[in-house]
Amino acid sequence: MSSLREYIKDKKRIVVKIGSSSLQHRETGDLDYIRLEKLVRELCDIRNQGKEVVLVTSGAIAVGKKAVHLKEITAPTQAEAMAVKQACSAVGQARLMMTYQKLFAEYNQVAAQILMTKNTVVDNLNRYNAHNTFSQLLRMGVIPIVNENDTVATYEIEIGDNDTLSAIVAALIQADLLILLSDIDGLYTDDPRKNPEARFIEQVDELTDDLMEMGKSSTGSSVGTGGMNTKLIAAKIATSSNVDMIIANSRDIGVLHRILAGEKEGTLFMAHQREGFDLPAFVENLHKF
Repeated sequence: MSSLREYIKDKKRIVVKIGSSSLQHRETGDLDYIRLEKLVRELCDIRNQGKEVVLVTSGAIAVGKKAVHLKEITAPTQAEAMAVKQACSAVGQARLMMTYQKLFAEYNQVAAQILMTKNTVVDNLNRYNAHNTFSQLLRMGVIPIVNENDTVATYEIEIGDNDTLSAIVAALIQADLLILLSDIDGLYTDDPRKNPEARFIEQVDELTDDLMEMGKSSTGSSVGTGGMNTKLIAAKIATSSNVDMIIANSRDIGVLHRILAGEKEGTLFMAHQREGFDLPAFVENLHKF
C-alpha cells in the first residue's frame, strides 16, 4: 500500500462516474443488472461509512433506444436526428432512474435525480442553485444521481460526455475525490489495445501539455462518448479545482472499495489547484478543446 494512496481513505465527499459501456451487456445492449446492483451496493456501503457520495451515470439514450427497439439514431436531417436522440433520452432516463431507485431502496438508501446542461454551470444563478441543491441533498444523506439533460440539450448547451460532467460536478460541490469507472485500467503512454509496448502510468503529479495532446488521438468505445481525451479534460477540471481524480477499470465494481481502502488501483491524478481557474469560463469554451 502506497503512502500516497493511504490518504485516499480520508476522503469524505466522493463523485463516482460510470459510463454506458460499463452498464450494458455488449452483445445485446440491455442493462447489466448484476453490475448495476453491485455498483449500488458499493455506493450504499460508502455512504454507510459516513462519506458523501454522488453518482454520475450515463446510459439514458442507450436504454431509451433499446426500449423503442431502435438500433441506430438515423434521420434525414441533423435536427431530426437530435429530436430522435432527445426522445430516446426522455424514455431512457425515466427507465434508468426507476431501476436505480428500486436498487437503492433495497439498501434503505434515498436517491435523487439531477439533470444538468452547460447552462447549469455557466449561468451564475443556475450554478448557485445547483450548488445549494447538491449541498442540501448531501446534508440529508441522499445520493444524488446526475446525468446530462439530453432531452433538452442541443450542441450549443450540451456538455457532451459524462467524464467532463462528473469533473464539473466534483468542482461545483468541492468534492475530495472523483473516480472515473471506465473500460480501461487507467492512463497509458499509448493505447494498450493497439500498442503492446504501451506503459501504464500509476500517478500523474501534474497535467502537462504533452499529456493533454496524447489524449486527443484516442477515442472511446462504440457505446460511450468519451475516450482518453475527455478523461484528461476531466482531470484538468478536477485537479485545477483541487480535486484528486482516479481512472479505474469498471470490470470489477469492487474496485471502488479497494480504492477507498488506499489500495493501488487505476491512475491517480493529484490535485494541483490553479489560482484563478475559472470553471464557468472553462465550461463555456468546452467545445474548443
